[in-house]
Amino acid sequence: MVTDSVRIPRHELDVRFSPSGGPGGQHANKAATRAELTFDVETSSAFTDTQRARVVTKLGPVVRVVADDERSQLRNRALAEERLADKLRGALHIPRNRRATRPTRGSQRRRMDAKKQRGEVKRYRRPPTADD
Repeated sequence: MVTDSVRIPRHELDVRFSPSGGPGGQHANKAATRAELTFDVETSSAFTDTQRARVVTKLGPVVRVVADDERSQLRNRALAEERLADKLRGALHIPRNRRATRPTRGSQRRRMDAKKQRGEVKRYRRPPTADD
């Protein structure tokens, strides 16, 4: 489940397992615990046309996720599925338009006070002049 309106059927996910690599001794060398998930966005039935276009422009036609954090193949598969859902959720997110606002009088006053204070600090660091 990616969002409320988007659910990816498991048969559309291509899962491959391979040895994880790295430290871990014999277990890491023998067990195929690294999960690699590939998802073809263009042939998926989970998206509408606009959603599909948005995901393809942001992530490409095929999304690939890898997980080899855990010793368990099952847990790595679940992690890869979560990462895929997060990626797709991010690609489907439509950012809100920013409405320009004017700074408040209080924020302007605080800004000017801070600038004056900073100027005072710098003025006191200067060497004294002939007037002082």
